[in-house]
Amino acid sequence: MTLEQEIQKRRTFGIIAHPDAGKTTLTEKLLLFGGAIQTAGAVKSNKIDVGTRSDWMEIEKQRGISVATSVMGFDYKDLKINILDTPGHEDFAEDTYRTLTAVDSVIMVIDCVKGVERQTEKLMEVCRMRKTPVLCFINKLDREGRDAFELLDEIEEKLGINVRPMSWPIGMGKSLRGVFNIFENNLNLYEPSKTKKVTDVVEIKGIDDPELDQRLPASAVKTLREEIELVNGVYDPLDVSKYLNGEVAPVFFGSAVNNFGVRELLDCFIQIAPPPVARETEERKVEPNERKFSGFIFKIHANMDPKHRNRIAFARICSGTFHRGTSYYNVRHDKQFRFSNATAFMAQQKETVDEAFPGDIVGLYDTGNLKIGDTLTEGEKGLYKGIPSFSPELFREVINLDAMKSKQLEKGLNQLMDEGVAQLFTFEMGARKVVGTVGALQFEVLQYRLLNEYNAKARFDHVNIYKACWISSKNEAKLDAFIKDKYRHIAKDKEGKLVFMAESKAWLQMVQDNFPDVEFHFISEF
Repeated sequence: MTLEQEIQKRRTFGIIAHPDAGKTTLTEKLLLFGGAIQTAGAVKSNKIDVGTRSDWMEIEKQRGISVATSVMGFDYKDLKINILDTPGHEDFAEDTYRTLTAVDSVIMVIDCVKGVERQTEKLMEVCRMRKTPVLCFINKLDREGRDAFELLDEIEEKLGINVRPMSWPIGMGKSLRGVFNIFENNLNLYEPSKTKKVTDVVEIKGIDDPELDQRLPASAVKTLREEIELVNGVYDPLDVSKYLNGEVAPVFFGSAVNNFGVRELLDCFIQIAPPPVARETEERKVEPNERKFSGFIFKIHANMDPKHRNRIAFARICSGTFHRGTSYYNVRHDKQFRFSNATAFMAQQKETVDEAFPGDIVGLYDTGNLKIGDTLTEGEKGLYKGIPSFSPELFREVINLDAMKSKQLEKGLNQLMDEGVAQLFTFEMGARKVVGTVGALQFEVLQYRLLNEYNAKARFDHVNIYKACWISSKNEAKLDAFIKDKYRHIAKDKEGKLVFMAESKAWLQMVQDNFPDVEFHFISEF
């Protein structure tokens, strides 16, 4: 196959939503259709003994939430589909924002009972910044939810995007009869099935087909016909170019947990979603069909396999063909690295890949050379742009509870910080260690993983810190004077950059006024 054909075969997308809207469940059902798994494990169900494929960390199973982005690939109708299932919990938002840099489109899951929630709005802003195409899946139709038109209005209003329904629910909750597929003009009757594929689709010739009257109660048919007429009157027909430009979102209805309405979503998605698109580097725009390989690291995961204590860097391939065992140039290090071990994922199950193409996500085993945001090329120097890093909002001091395990603690902290969900600051005075994160749940996850993966006992104590500010100055002498004056509040981050740890907003303001020659930055440049 030519490179061009390989590119056209691929669809790489992320699944995003507010916590509990059903992202991981939808991911499972998509894998079920792709034949990648035979039975799906519901995230919170204890009746199904198969755990979900995409939540494999012990802590994820206990809490029924996703804390790390997982990557899964499967084949469907001659296409190679790569899904990135992201954490919905806002404490892990940074992981999600970075993941969005590695996808070409997204599926946004919305709970039909709760409608558009806060985290969904934040994620939509990130999609809008990059003009990422969005497809909506309104989930949980098996519950008594809100009116379909009301939900569509709310999406338009809160997310600032036009919508176009591609399927329509017949009833909801206890009275759910099925979904009418506007895109393919057929009818899918509802039978709850949590683990198997639903195949019962009735072929009909449009909304006026008498077959409808045979299959559904008269009142349901009457309502359906009126509503479809209204849909076609209110919403413009789907313009795929507007969808690709991020201006309009096609909307599907269904119940992921009952595997209902999911196939319609997948079949439409593979027809309209974009194959891998061009990406910007600092120097120029890189097209996927260029001969030379390039890609970037958007996530690092320590200890994917607890037996081997390994680190895996997730790389998104942007152009050319990746060959295992070849040396590639790391732009930040300005030197070549050879990757003899590269894997493709099915959540935690991995298989070795010899080559990969634009749109694919490969895992590179790494001993600590790679960082989030690194660009790999065949010699070209431009860095891929757009991987953000935020100043943390919560700070806690690390207290070692076992003096004999200091080395393990040190190693564990360093490796877990590489994943980019938390940042470590070490004070110049007294070598106190403080961890900063975006959300409180991360301290629990860190504590749990330090104990279980590194055998290091630690607790995280509250400290009085408001902001971590990276400092710089054009005037060396003034910077030195500032450091001497504020020595007790100066720390170094993991890169060894100097950081001023401000205790309150008012105090930071005062310090800024007193030292006009020193610049305070809230984002560390990765």
